[in-house]
Amino acid sequence: MKYAVVIEKTENNYSADVPDLPGCVATGQPPTEVESEIKSAIEFHIEGLPEDNLAVPSATSIVEYIETTAA
Repeated sequence: MKYAVVIEKTENNYSADVPDLPGCVATGQPPTEVESEIKSAIEFHIEGLPEDNLAVPSATSIVEYIETTAA
């Protein structure tokens, strides 16, 4: 399954979260590190859900870039 991931620049590093997996987050510096960390976090998160008797959520978030003329 493919999950949408939001990666944002913070003051000191990058943070990532997965909208379809609440609580699944990671940080890192540079962006390639946070990408690797969030992949591991997703796998860990999904593996732990059945242990808590929770279903694995479907990936339902849609990611789009919207172009604007505003500065």
